[in-house]
Amino acid sequence: MQLIKNYLIKGTIVCETGMHIGGVSESLKIGGTDSPVIMNRMTNMPYIPGSSIKGKMRSLLELKHGTPWLMENGEPHKCKDQHCDLCVAFGRSADSDVNSGPTRLVVRDCHPTSETEAMWKQKDDILHGTEIKGENFLNRLTSMATPRFIERVPAGSTFAFEMVFSLFDPKDENRLKLVFEAMTLLEDNYLGGYGSRGSGKITFCDIELKEKTSDDYKIGKDWHPYEKVSGAGSAHEILERL
Repeated sequence: MQLIKNYLIKGTIVCETGMHIGGVSESLKIGGTDSPVIMNRMTNMPYIPGSSIKGKMRSLLELKHGTPWLMENGEPHKCKDQHCDLCVAFGRSADSDVNSGPTRLVVRDCHPTSETEAMWKQKDDILHGTEIKGENFLNRLTSMATPRFIERVPAGSTFAFEMVFSLFDPKDENRLKLVFEAMTLLEDNYLGGYGSRGSGKITFCDIELKEKTSDDYKIGKDWHPYEKVSGAGSAHEILERL
C-alpha cells in the first residue's frame, strides 16, 4: 500500500442559524450560562472541532444507509470487514484488530474567518463570539416556567474548513463520494446541540476540491484544481460530478 494522491477539500461553513457545540464550564458563575460553547483557549473565541464535523457526518451516513452500518445498540459502527467503505474512509476504533490501512479522511478544526471576528467585535450583544439564547420549559400542569440560558455562535457567522482525503487504493475514489454525500446530509440536518429547537443549521459554501499526487510531493508542486469538478462550488454539485 502506498499513497496515490491526496485530495484537499476546503471552503467556508456558514451558520444559517445560531450554533451550539458544547464546552466545559470551569466554574459556576452568577448570571452564567447553563450550557457554554467550546472555546479556543488561545484566542478565547469559539471554534468548530473537526471531531464534531466528522462524527456527525459519519453518524448521518450510518442512519441513511442503515444495515449493516447502523448498530442495533446505537453505538458507532464497527465491523470486521477489512474493505468496509465507512470504516476505511472514516476510521476504525482504537481497539479494532482489523487493518485497513490509514484512515482516509482527516477533518481539521475550523476557526472563524477574519470577517466574522470583525462582525462579532462590532456587536454590543456579542461577547467572545457568542450570544445568549434564553429559553423556558413549562410545567404541563402548573404552567410554571423554568428559564435556561444557552450560549450560541450567532447566525451569519462563518468558519473556514479544511479536510484531506487520501487515496491509497483505486476504490478510494468511490469512498470520496461518501464524504460529499455526508456533507449534503449534514446541510439538511444540524451540527452541534439543540438542533430540534432551531440551532445548528449550516451550509458548506465556496468549496474547492484540489489534488496533489505522489509525484507532486516529489517535485514540490502545490495543490491544483481537480478538473473533473471544475466550476462546482457546492457539495451537491461536486457529488453529482464525482
